[in-house]
Amino acid sequence: MKQAKINKVHFEDLSSEDPKIKYGCAKNLLAIAKENPDELYPHFDYFAKLLDNENKILKWMAIDIIGHLAKVDKEKKVDRLMVKLFELLNTGKLITANHAVAALTDIATVKPEYQRKITDELLKVENYTYDTDECHNIVIGKVIMAIMPYFGQLEDRETVIKFVERQTKNKRNSTRKKAEQFLKKLEKKNVN
Repeated sequence: MKQAKINKVHFEDLSSEDPKIKYGCAKNLLAIAKENPDELYPHFDYFAKLLDNENKILKWMAIDIIGHLAKVDKEKKVDRLMVKLFELLNTGKLITANHAVAALTDIATVKPEYQRKITDELLKVENYTYDTDECHNIVIGKVIMAIMPYFGQLEDRETVIKFVERQTKNKRNSTRKKAEQFLKKLEKKNVN
């Protein structure tokens, strides 16, 4: 598959009135960010500004792209956006929070020096209010799955374990199962 090159037209396409063009462009930019983040990194500030965009889909795209750009962030631009990403966890909106969880997980994976802070912020979702209780429980499930890949690198694991243990009583079946799955994986690692 031939990789599309980023250029001025792509950014103009994000402003298109035609949803097919606008969201097709967003999808293309996400693919580039995931596969070749170096290509988009020079445009980091553009995506950072989109975090405040009223168009939710463009905001979600920007959140995801920033998470992917963390892999190539030699100038520590992502570091300066951490507080903003933490704030997006507490907007009360499920999809925005889920995108923020994913981006923060991407950052924690490539910037281990932030794992503890990111984890602390992710665990706070338990106390945030979302549009519905169901939305709240979905975000909690997303956090459980997000922490799993780097859990073994954390120094203070006890706080995470207590959070996950509480979720074994979560009203949402899939969130409860995620908590149980997390604890089973942990138990297997401790046995071996």
